[in-house]
Amino acid sequence: MTDTDMTLAAVDSGPEAEAEGLTPGQIFRQRLFGHTGFLIGAGLLLLIALIALLAPYIAPHDPFQQSLANRMLPPVWAEGGNPDYLLGTDQNGRDYLSRLIYGTRVSITIGVGAATIGMLIGVTLGVLAGYFGGWVDHAISFLLTAQLALPGLLLAMALVFIIGPSIWVVIGIVGVLHWTYYLVVTRAATQRIRSLDFVAAAAASGATPRQIIWHEILPNLASSIIVIFTFELGIAILAESSLSFLGVGIQPPTPSWGLMIAEGKQAMFYRPWLVVLPGICLFLLVIGANLMGDGLRDITSPEGRSK
Repeated sequence: MTDTDMTLAAVDSGPEAEAEGLTPGQIFRQRLFGHTGFLIGAGLLLLIALIALLAPYIAPHDPFQQSLANRMLPPVWAEGGNPDYLLGTDQNGRDYLSRLIYGTRVSITIGVGAATIGMLIGVTLGVLAGYFGGWVDHAISFLLTAQLALPGLLLAMALVFIIGPSIWVVIGIVGVLHWTYYLVVTRAATQRIRSLDFVAAAAASGATPRQIIWHEILPNLASSIIVIFTFELGIAILAESSLSFLGVGIQPPTPSWGLMIAEGKQAMFYRPWLVVLPGICLFLLVIGANLMGDGLRDITSPEGRSK
């Protein structure tokens, strides 16, 4: 019984299943395209991903090129704006629009990379704890308790400071510190799945624990893992921005939205766009990931909430 089968079975058990002439697959697609929040979130993420992919072709200037003669230009709609710099320039005369576009690449790379590392750690520990139980469960639960007791941001700052700031170090540290949600959800789901008939049938037919985990349990956790991944994507992006804002994350001159906010905070009262524009970009990326995750949770739930 695969994850798709369980999802369609959940759809079939919902109130829409009574609609005459609709198959579970059709009802699932109806939920998918009828959920406004999911469509908005998926649309935002797709747009931002395209901007990151096409950054070299759509950025009007080199994001690293400085021009002291064009320092602190306002956006084109403000008095003194220059049409060559649509969103103005920063304190070093670099085009702000180009830096925002290239900053998209940094945020998505770190978000996806860190969320993936956290997923590998959390899912592995959660499945092992849920399937084997006993001392394995107790040991992993102790690790979970210890992780939750640590101040995440302070620990991340200390580790980055000790190892040295770089994009790969930030990805690794943020990922290693964000696996608890995966563990909690997959552990509970694995404990439920291992008691079902098809798992007992696989064990009775001679399947090893490794085969049962790979072929019976993990496929049925896929939808839950995807939902958590979308939420963790936003959390990882905010964590990177926080580290960059505090000066221990992405280092200049690399364009990072958190770093751009930190660089513009000294002039925020008379050049507010230096802080507002990267803040808006962060908001759109994180809200897109959260809306998509919330929509996936609603779509795959038995009651099939639609918003």
